Amino acid sequence: MPKIVDHEKRKQHIAEAVLRLVRREGIESASVRRVAEEAGLTLGALRHYFDAQHDLLAYAMRLLIGRVRARIDALPLTGHARTDIELIIAQLAPLDEERLAESEVWLAFAGKAVSDPAIRALSREVHEALYEGFKRMIASLCERGLARPGIDPELEARRLHALADGLVVHYTTYAEHLDPAGLMRIVSAHLDGLIRAD
Repeated sequence: MPKIVDHEKRKQHIAEAVLRLVRREGIESASVRRVAEEAGLTLGALRHYFDAQHDLLAYAMRLLIGRVRARIDALPLTGHARTDIELIIAQLAPLDEERLAESEVWLAFAGKAVSDPAIRALSREVHEALYEGFKRMIASLCERGLARPGIDPELEARRLHALADGLVVHYTTYAEHLDPAGLMRIVSAHLDGLIRAD
């Protein structure tokens, strides 16, 4: 009886090899040949799923993005706006080994997006999805009367997005200067300026 192969699991196995290589050696190391070696597959077996490096990279990035989304979707949101915003931002921040690994890989992809149109398109898609999420957070604060009077919702969504992105870059690149509690204190201090004191 022929062996039944779960093709989606095989693709995920290959994507995991991409993510390990990118984190360990940088994005340029993730050639089709190197990924096949890392995944323990022949080049022919890998090419059955992915023809080119950009296909591999895009699939691996979508896998990583899907994991972050799944974590956010599974959060036990409280209905308390400030707490929920902090919970969501914490899922994007490199606060443990898993999220640090994701951030390191994401930064490698962000660098590649400058010169690779396919990666740039995916990066833009993620950027816009994040912005829309921050926009919804700020809109919710305004609709519920929790935001300080007179704020510009679009500007505040962009500021919160920039803060979260900046903290990911700083903490991933210079983790020795900021611990997880310190990172979240910065988020909390920013929210102090957004949310009504009363």
